[in-house]
Amino acid sequence: MKKIQIFVVLALMCLNYVNAQNNAFDIIFTQNSRQDARCTYFNNYFKQKPKEVGFSIQRENDKLYFVVTDKNWAIQLFKKSGDGIAIDVVSKKRYDCNNIIDKAQIRGTLLKPVYAKQLVRGFKPTIGNRFRTFVGTVPTDLKEDELEFNILFLNNKVLCRYQRIYNLESYPWDLLDMGIYLDSLVYKTKKITNTEDKFATKYKKLKFIIPFQKNKSEYLPEDIKPVYDSLRLTDFNIKKINIKAYSSIEGSLERNLELQKQRGNSIIKSLQSFQKPDIETEISTSENWVEFLNDISKTNYKNLKKLSKKEIKQKVVGTVSNDLEIYLKNHRKAVITLDLEKKDKYKDISISLLISTFNTLIAEDNIDEALVVQNSFFEKLKKESSPNRLKELTVPKQLKFVPVLNKNSIIKYDMNLSYAKIVFDELKMLEILDPNNKKVKYNLVVTKFIIWRNNWENINEKNFKKQITDLKKYGVEKHLIDRMLVNFHIVKAEKNMRAREYDAKDESVEFIIDTYENFNLSNYDYLSLAQFLTYYSDLDEATFLLDDKVTSITVDEDLLFYYLNLTITNNYNVASDNYRTMMLNAINLNKTRFCKLFNSSLNDGVTFQLLEDEYLRKTYCENCIKE
Repeated sequence: MKKIQIFVVLALMCLNYVNAQNNAFDIIFTQNSRQDARCTYFNNYFKQKPKEVGFSIQRENDKLYFVVTDKNWAIQLFKKSGDGIAIDVVSKKRYDCNNIIDKAQIRGTLLKPVYAKQLVRGFKPTIGNRFRTFVGTVPTDLKEDELEFNILFLNNKVLCRYQRIYNLESYPWDLLDMGIYLDSLVYKTKKITNTEDKFATKYKKLKFIIPFQKNKSEYLPEDIKPVYDSLRLTDFNIKKINIKAYSSIEGSLERNLELQKQRGNSIIKSLQSFQKPDIETEISTSENWVEFLNDISKTNYKNLKKLSKKEIKQKVVGTVSNDLEIYLKNHRKAVITLDLEKKDKYKDISISLLISTFNTLIAEDNIDEALVVQNSFFEKLKKESSPNRLKELTVPKQLKFVPVLNKNSIIKYDMNLSYAKIVFDELKMLEILDPNNKKVKYNLVVTKFIIWRNNWENINEKNFKKQITDLKKYGVEKHLIDRMLVNFHIVKAEKNMRAREYDAKDESVEFIIDTYENFNLSNYDYLSLAQFLTYYSDLDEATFLLDDKVTSITVDEDLLFYYLNLTITNNYNVASDNYRTMMLNAINLNKTRFCKLFNSSLNDGVTFQLLEDEYLRKTYCENCIKE
């Protein structure tokens, strides 16, 4: 009997979907909702919506829910009995490359509207401090399709807003890496490159560009000499080589890719001769469309930019190729990034022998060499993922040993943030021994951030901020203090957001926007800040932050794709030549990742409804669909 009841319910639902396509239920469509007096309240209400309020459609099995961050905002939206929501269920099949896309207002299957009384009564708390209410069920014939769910907002049954939902990565915070003081300032993430700050860290990056001649995979000796010279002068080993090999765009794609790979391998073979340890290598290859499209803007061939890649290749032959050789010769090159790791003379000694050697050096007051042994010990300790063996290091609690004791404490934090409170208490004891020690003072603030962020104890915000700014008295550089102050406001903004103190949160975000340019940011930092600004709905600032970072062929892949994620829904952006060049760069960097942008917003894409745009659809069909 139970199975029959379920069948009947499904049958009735299916009947409703059919009716929806014939008479659109009782929805009243309007030519221009922005000017329709019946939509005045809704239009004004959405204009006044706090940017912190967000909403979306959540699919759970086959049930659909309207999810909102602020329940009271939603309740005030649906005031009249005819106010409500209808869901337009859109299938990706609509955008098949062989289809002709109609311009209908409803893009898929319209579900029966749900009105104010049912919506308001249905709101229940859900994860992430949000509320949700049931708005429909996925039609039986669409359950296996890749789907998205657009929202029709109805004011007294009049369609006043058609809302497409798209996915945009954003995070409440990702603190800028402040580093920790060991012998010198060392950053926790290897993604930081800080040679401009002149900090001697364990990890270092070098970047070089090596040109190649046409149809050649060998480089000229003088072109690779700067790489050789740098390696001869350094006490670092090459840990990893990343080579991005580029060919000019003329010629067959298969030949170009083969040539690029040969170029990358010839460089790796040469660099491997510098050391015995095997070098981890990574080679990526692509045609240099970015610089080609940028350079032809200055020539009589600028109209080529409007063509597809296949059409351009057909044009750039013979005389055209010769005319453009002045530019093409600069497009054949390899961009080499070397990840270097400081050489370790104690690398082959066991951890037990390192401990006894260290203790002997401490007993002999040979602190300088003990610090060197300590670094090697730390590297082996990290592989064990436990700081327990630190207890075997015998170091008297005396002023002269504070540099060693500081490192023994802060390394626990470096291995696992959960030790922050223990490390903080240990550093407070060292501060008593050496009240003016810059490294101890700095590390105290770093660990205090974790305690404050996780509410492990009450922290007075005013006093903490003063503690950060007072670091200047102990010789900490201004740009490092500014970095900490940005982190202070990242945490403060999150706390104010949770308390729905939006004005106070905005003040912290404004401070971050005004301050981040005061210090060097890594690519990782730029990405973190952009995601942070997006989380607080400052999309324009997030875009502006990345504008100057995404135009180079050597752009960081994560930055470029996040920028596309931020901007690709804007038709004005997509129509510009520069933006199209940027998209070709993304395709060359990672075609799979580019194509994934056009997945459903519920399947890690931005939205497949980007394919409503003719140019985007043409680009997608050319690059992402196998013939």
